[in-house]
This record gives sequence, C-alpha cells and structure tokens, in this order.
Amino acid sequence: MLRKTLFSLLLIAPTALFAQDGAVPAETQEQIVAMLAEMQCEMDVADIEADGDGYELDDVFCADGQYDIDLDADLQVTNKRKE
Repeated sequence: MLRKTLFSLLLIAPTALFAQDGAVPAETQEQIVAMLAEMQCEMDVADIEADGDGYELDDVFCADGQYDIDLDADLQVTNKRKE
C-alpha cells in the first residue's frame, strides 16, 4: 500500500509542477495590467510570462510605441525595449 502511494506521488508531483511552471497568478496579472494602465500601456495577459524571479511582458502597446518589458518580483521595471 505504501509503495503504491509513493509511486502515485512520484507520477503526480512532476505533472503538478509542470502545470504550474510559468503560470502567472490572476492577482499578479491584475496588478501588472493596472501598473501598465498608469504608464498609458496595455497588453494581452496571455503575453505575461514568469521568468525566473520576475516577469517578461511581450508586446506591450504604449502611447509612444510597442515594447517588451521585464519586471522583477516586486513588479518594478528592470528593462524596457522598444520593438
């Protein structure tokens, strides 16, 4: 019985980890969208990617052009590249 339980956990755990890998919580998405609105920018939340200890925002459309933006874990802009 214990073997079956351990074996099941070994099969399920990597799947659960894989499913969450790169997923951005809805609350974080909302915070990012609100921050971008203050910057006169918008984007599709599907283009927000977890990137190590921060986030990568692809195809951000701002009043002065299109950008890719990197954020740290505190949602502070660390890099902003015009496309």
